[in-house]
Amino acid sequence: MHPFLSKIAEGRAILFDGAMGTMIYEKGIYINQNFDNLNLAQPRMIEEIHAEYVKAGCDVLETNTFGANRIALAKYALADKVREINIAGVRIARAAGPELLVAGSIGPLSTNVEPLGAVLRDEAVDAYREQSSALIEGGADLLILETFDQMEMLVAAIEAVLRDKKVPVIVQLAFNEEGHTAYGTSLEQAVRYLNETDADVIGMNCSIGPAPMLELLKKMVRLTDRPLSVQPNAGYPRNVGGRNMYMTTPEYLSEYAVQFLSNGASIIGGCCGTTPRHIRAMKQAIKSRYPEKRGTVVEDTAARDTVDVVPMEQRSAFAAKLARGEFVVSIEITPPRGSDASAVIASAKLLKEQGIDAVNIPDGPRASARLAPMPLAILLEREAGIETVLHYTCRDRNIIGMQSDFLGAHAAGLRNVLIITGDPPKLGDYPYATAVFDLDSIGLVRVVNGLNHGHDIGQHPIGKPTSFLIGVGANPGFEDQEREIDRLFQKKEAGAEFVITQPVFDIKQFEAFIRRIGGLGLPVIAGLWPLVSHRNAEFMNNEVPGVVVPQSLLDRMRRAGTGSEAVAEGVLIAQDLLNKMKGMIQGVQISAPFGRVQYSLDVLKG
Repeated sequence: MHPFLSKIAEGRAILFDGAMGTMIYEKGIYINQNFDNLNLAQPRMIEEIHAEYVKAGCDVLETNTFGANRIALAKYALADKVREINIAGVRIARAAGPELLVAGSIGPLSTNVEPLGAVLRDEAVDAYREQSSALIEGGADLLILETFDQMEMLVAAIEAVLRDKKVPVIVQLAFNEEGHTAYGTSLEQAVRYLNETDADVIGMNCSIGPAPMLELLKKMVRLTDRPLSVQPNAGYPRNVGGRNMYMTTPEYLSEYAVQFLSNGASIIGGCCGTTPRHIRAMKQAIKSRYPEKRGTVVEDTAARDTVDVVPMEQRSAFAAKLARGEFVVSIEITPPRGSDASAVIASAKLLKEQGIDAVNIPDGPRASARLAPMPLAILLEREAGIETVLHYTCRDRNIIGMQSDFLGAHAAGLRNVLIITGDPPKLGDYPYATAVFDLDSIGLVRVVNGLNHGHDIGQHPIGKPTSFLIGVGANPGFEDQEREIDRLFQKKEAGAEFVITQPVFDIKQFEAFIRRIGGLGLPVIAGLWPLVSHRNAEFMNNEVPGVVVPQSLLDRMRRAGTGSEAVAEGVLIAQDLLNKMKGMIQGVQISAPFGRVQYSLDVLKG
């Protein structure tokens, strides 16, 4: 099977590069010049652009040949340069990324005549055959027909390219937000036609930004069983100082990269306005959830077989109770904003005396800056003699720092960890802080599980393996339950060993969640938050991501008034929820609002 098609068949996420024209324009080449001829006139500049995309992490480079057909080049008296320009386009891309696949780019002819007359149709077929033949002669690994909005033009291109197909072919159309081309063809009509062709991949590019393209992708996936590709513009251009500027940020586009893949796309990339910065952000967003298979997989498996992995029941007392099927109780205490940990240590000692199994320490909850949870966990285990469950977010550290942190945590004696992706900085105290997100929680679970099997991120042996108990988060109230549950099963596959949920307030919602994860086979620890006031309940409902407080509980807290009466009502609500959940869970994590652990202990008295 062709390497490109093999990647698709294996379920790999394939990332194409971004805009070529945008980058050429940014380098001072204006649109009155022919961009394709730069393969001959300024090959070094084109190679430098390709090299920037290679460095950004793309898997496939598109040649600078979008308009390198006889009809378009004739406007610049370059019609006799078709073969030379296209072959040079492949050669330049190959030189910039010798290990990457090269896709020969083919765009619409430079004509607005519709419908194509018989003479022009034959001319179009000949022009496309000439260009595609030159690209294949130059060594293109595949061809991509892109930005087509005229069906007559597309039919001519497909007749030329697919008649004697020698390499895989992607066909992409340009739609508006309503799902129609500029010439009125609907998405449904276009897909119906493409389903009858020999195209290997079909999809969309150009014209619109990521949000409307996602909606069209959701429609397209129901209309075909072909692999799908999406390459949106960086939003809509704005005229700034006489220049068209695309305002979509790399971070925004990266959020949609994962959504594209989650909704059925096999191939993603960028079109007008996207740059290496956008592609780099997309790569970072997807690489942990859709990891590439490495050539060292066989060696890695053999290495794992020679390592004595520490059994779950031997990793910690908390792990032993979970392994035996016993009910566990942990109390979550938020780290202080300053460096004085004395109050938290005192609370942890009280919890130890009361027989609590562990203290949960959140990591920068709601993207706030507090005393680092890892040194606090070490302090609590040393000073209070109670085990901790260390929360660890992917938001703040790169992949090297994460691995170093876990090796250090293990050396310091910490064993129980809860791995979460983390809230973005814009939700917290420092909205201008930069998130890292080299990995999401699935990717980091895979890394820590690797350490437990005796190897690091690069598959190098680390000697004696670590012995972490690996926990992950889950949100029973997340709006997209399909995605939440899918990710939860991916976390288990990556190496997760127990689950802690977001605070539960809606018992019916929780019951439905438990039913849907019935085959997960991991211990579930339910989160509980004793409400202390109506204002607190409203805050949890409106400002804590993923938490839903039913109206009935909001009404109860409002009727309870304020002060001790409200606290008592919040404890009663938590007790009632705990009693109803006990048959469905293997533990509970009770938060200590405002650090007052007595509220958490009172819940356990019910």
